[in-house]
Amino acid sequence: MTTKNLSRWGAAAIISTALSSPVYAAMGNTASTYGLLPTDVGTAQALSMFNTQASALYYNPAYLTQDPRGELTVGLLHGEQELRAVSQGNPNGGGAAVIRDGDVLNDTDSQQQIIALKTDLTDLTQFGHPIYFAIIAGVEKYGEEMLAFKSENSQEGQFFNYGRQPLFLNLGGGIELANGITSGASAHISLRSDAKLVASADLSGETQYEELNVTAKPVIRPVLSINFEWDEVFCGKEDCGIWTGLETAFAFRGHTEARTSVESNLTIPGTVIDPGITVLIDTIDSYQPDIFSAGILYHFSDNFRAAVTVEQQNWNDLEDELARDTVKDQAFATFKDIVVPRVGAEWTVNEHLILSAGVAYQESPLESIQTPDVNYLDSDKIIAGVGSSLIIQNPPILAYPLRLDFGYQFQKLEERDFELTTTRPGVANPYEVVTADGDVHVFSGSITLKF
Repeated sequence: MTTKNLSRWGAAAIISTALSSPVYAAMGNTASTYGLLPTDVGTAQALSMFNTQASALYYNPAYLTQDPRGELTVGLLHGEQELRAVSQGNPNGGGAAVIRDGDVLNDTDSQQQIIALKTDLTDLTQFGHPIYFAIIAGVEKYGEEMLAFKSENSQEGQFFNYGRQPLFLNLGGGIELANGITSGASAHISLRSDAKLVASADLSGETQYEELNVTAKPVIRPVLSINFEWDEVFCGKEDCGIWTGLETAFAFRGHTEARTSVESNLTIPGTVIDPGITVLIDTIDSYQPDIFSAGILYHFSDNFRAAVTVEQQNWNDLEDELARDTVKDQAFATFKDIVVPRVGAEWTVNEHLILSAGVAYQESPLESIQTPDVNYLDSDKIIAGVGSSLIIQNPPILAYPLRLDFGYQFQKLEERDFELTTTRPGVANPYEVVTADGDVHVFSGSITLKF
């Protein structure tokens, strides 16, 4: 038997602390919001489906077959965001503004440490077709924060996207099916956390007979893709006219989210008797919808290639998820499916230097300008990036080339007005009108060892 000075709300706080961190978290994930490796960041993900590095595992695992060499990559990603909500005043007249002009709602940095490994497993089988395996993981605060999770109501408003992300883990592989046709599959792994607290307390807040159980279960979602090199499909190794240098890719990424469920039961002898008061919380964060993507890549020469990709992101499905969310269900938020176009190019200057760039435009999937108590904010955004790769062909000690990559990305959130509302009695809604906008700067660097 143990006794502690612990209030009823303090007990709930212990559960929250065990399952989350006091940081800003948000919908989406690092791979879809910014990009995993510098090439993804620097091309605004326009070349991600045609990236020969290990990050192809998430965007187009079929492309892992393009480079037969194994590789080990260690990277860092630093995202700086200044997300603002400028008050337009109380439309009902009277009452102090909740948000002062120029308030920055979120300037929390996203700091991911990424490690990726790709290797050739062809010799393990008798099929005679190249088989490649890869794994990639990303951890926040440069490896110090495994589970960033936050789900809350907000009086000031909160941005729908951006913020720290939970552990990113993806593993799978690619295989050559036929001449010029490759396929790949991988599994994206997220966590579902469950906690149960049972305790008895007196009116002063002292608890006894406590029982606390916390578990975390993996939730696995698929990534599937297929890639066509049309000159090899139609002509083998021969010159194939207009088909020479043309590639297309198609991919599907299943929806993912981080989910936390809490069940708390409290009894107060003589006041709240058995079975006591039961509090149930089931909420999500870092939701990423089903994504269907298609891309076209053309090699204009041995040194220059360009790609156009299009993504269909099915955000409308989030409405059903939030309807079951005990923290955000009262928001009645509505979402729409969006199409995200991306254009990028890569120029191999010489055997030591590669330059890349890309642009994209992403509509906001959030249709509601009122989401009571939750008060989501989101805007359309323009995304632009530049990147470079330095290849050291004969590094000291190492037997194979060494690659250094750097990528920079800028995201501009356009201005959009929202009405802050609440379900609390006695408040005239909307109690505040704000204009949301923001700027995001992303820096990414990596070192890759070939083997």
